[in-house]
Amino acid sequence: MTIATADLYDEHGDALDSLSLQLHDLGGRVAFDGPIRTVRCHRDNALVKAVLATPGDGAVLVIDGGGSLQSALVGDLIAASAVEHGWAGIIVHGAIRDREAIAALPIGVKALGSNPRKSAKDGVGEADVPVEIAGVVFTPGRHVWADADGVLVER
Repeated sequence: MTIATADLYDEHGDALDSLSLQLHDLGGRVAFDGPIRTVRCHRDNALVKAVLATPGDGAVLVIDGGGSLQSALVGDLIAASAVEHGWAGIIVHGAIRDREAIAALPIGVKALGSNPRKSAKDGVGEADVPVEIAGVVFTPGRHVWADADGVLVER
């Protein structure tokens, strides 16, 4: 059972960071949580695809796309692969595509927005490194909670 982020913050706010960036809930699940995994990439989703095709074990992939909305970093096939491999959710500091198909999948997806343009497939980027989004550091292995109210990150 997922704990409401507001209640979690009331109980443990001193040990949590709250992401002030406003993200859209785009997956079939609004509330999700799990250990953090990360990818940092810019307009290239090959590494995102590769990571989400590995066992997720209930983790949440945080993708730092630099806030770019110029091309999508996650589409329906990548999101379906994440479901198949046991990921709890995906948080994208950037765009996704195939919103309607992703909304039908049993996975949490938060992103800045969408763009039908696909991204490059060169594999440029880094995985499992700390990423900072809107002043909040997402460190691999720490926990993240997300729901309709927002995103909380274990410090």
